[in-house]
Order: sequence, then structure tokens, then C-alpha cells
Amino acid sequence: METNKIKIGVLGCANIAKRSIIPAIKELDQTFELIGISSRTEKKANEFANIFNCEPIYGYQNLIDRNDITAIYIPLPTGLHNEWIIKALKSGKHVYAEKSIAFNFKDASEMVHLARSKDLALMEGYMFIYHAQYKIASEIINNGEIGEIRSFRSSFGFPPLEKENFRYINELGGGAVFDAAGYPLRVSHFILGPDLFVTSSSLIYSATSNTVLYGNAFLQNKKGSTAHISFGFDNYYQCNYEIWGSKGKLIANQAFTPKPLQEPELILETPIGIKKIHTPSDNHFKKALLEFSLIINGVKSKETHYEDILRQSSSLDKIVELSSKHRLNK
Repeated sequence: METNKIKIGVLGCANIAKRSIIPAIKELDQTFELIGISSRTEKKANEFANIFNCEPIYGYQNLIDRNDITAIYIPLPTGLHNEWIIKALKSGKHVYAEKSIAFNFKDASEMVHLARSKDLALMEGYMFIYHAQYKIASEIINNGEIGEIRSFRSSFGFPPLEKENFRYINELGGGAVFDAAGYPLRVSHFILGPDLFVTSSSLIYSATSNTVLYGNAFLQNKKGSTAHISFGFDNYYQCNYEIWGSKGKLIANQAFTPKPLQEPELILETPIGIKKIHTPSDNHFKKALLEFSLIINGVKSKETHYEDILRQSSSLDKIVELSSKHRLNK
């Protein structure tokens, strides 16, 4: 029996929407029907609508008010999420929002409480965990090939952005914590489990923009396994993780941003030698959207995603809190 397509709207015209998510929505034409794209300006709405053959909608509220839209993708900066996610949920729309989904745990809790009360899907856009390489990595770990996990290390960072980039504006959720830090933090929880907690952190702030430029955090779970994550906007590019176990080590050097046609390589080191594992190409943007469709339709648990959002937001709060007593500026 063929299920009805999910009628989806896009609230905002960010680069990631144009480059990756909207093309993925269009490719998944058996699952989604793109109704319209909204912008604060007619020019931008028209531009995106012409590219993706859908309706331009002027103003975010006008998209939310549409009765023919049941789900909304929100690629706005983190600082704008609380207002528009809450409005979308109150209108009965399922929401898939870019990371970080909330400024703080308080806002995340409000979103989750509202979504739960209305039985709505609420999903945060850490799409990389749906890539095929993570299934293969999980199989290697679960098969005991590296033994018990002793420590986990992950880095995600890149050189400085243009000065006018919104990531340098605190009011919009700028800074490396709400952007780059979210990736290694999310994969730390994925690998080491839900009981992972932040024990210490160090953040370096820009003396001019007052945003976090780069930093580190340390985490531990109840078994004693530890994680060290590094992140930043003022760094040599890194996008990796390394899992050190009692019997071996597993390394991924394209951990968060593999392109759809790339075949990311995993490196497995054990006493018998080094094995390079070429994982298949995959489109994790499409995979994440398929996950969104499954939680909308009740095939996958909404509650799992609620818990992921709260855990992630709580950990980010803790990273900021623990670094505040020893604040450093650059």
C-alpha cells in the first residue's frame, strides 16, 4: 500500500538548504513533496523557488500558517531557532532543524516538551551519523575487533571564516561551541553511549566579536571510557575521530563531511596489521531525511530523538559552564 507523501516546506534560504538538503528532498520524491520555500525577502524566495520548482512564500509565518504543509525544515542560525521552531510546533508541524537546535538546555526542553505534548517529530540535523561508514564502524566495535573502548578522540575545525559570517555573531548563535563542537560531541555520545558527561572544558573567545573561536572538552562515561573533543574556527582543517581500544584502534579521517560520491576510508589497526576499509559512497542528507519521515510516520521512535536533543544541548551547556571560570581571550 502506497503511503501519502509528506508535504514539506523550507523555512529559510541558507546555503546548506540550497546545496544539500533541498536537492535531497527533491530526489526523495516518493517520500516528500516540496510545497514551498520561504524567505524574509521576495527576491530570495523567488530565487530558490525557481531553482527547485516550488512555490515562493514571503515571510516565515506565512509558511507556518499553510494548511497544506505538514513538516518544516529549518536551516536558520541557532539564535533564531527557538522562535520559529516553537511557532512551527504550535501550528502542528513536524520539524527538522539544523544544528545546534537550541541556544541552551532550557530552550531545548521547551521545544521537546511541546513536540512531545503534540506527538510531533522533532529532529536535529546531525546527518553524518546516518552515513554507511558509521554502520560499518559500529559493526567493527560490536564484533570486538578493537576490544573494549579505552578512549575516544575527535576533532572538527577549520580556518577563519569571512568577518561578516553570522557565526561570529553571538545573538545568532555564533561561536564554535554551537557550530563545530556539536559534531565531535554528537559522535562521542554515539560511540560511548548516552551516559557520557562533560568533566572539563577550555574555550578561547575572540576579543573583537566575543564569540568562541576554538576549544576543547573532556568527557567520561560510567565505565570510565573517556573522550577528548577539539573544535574551532581558527584551526588547521580537521574532520576525524580515533577510537583506542584494548585490542586495536579505529580511525576515520572523513568523519563528518563526506560528499555523496566519496568513499570514506576507515583505518583499523590491530596486532596483525593495518587494514584500510573503503566504505561505500552514501548520501547522508537523504538518509537523515528518510529518518525524519520514519519518525513522522511512527516507524521510528520520536522519543529517541527527543532524548538525543536534550542530551546534546545539556552537554553543550556544560562545556560553556565549565570553561567560564577560566575564560581566555585571543
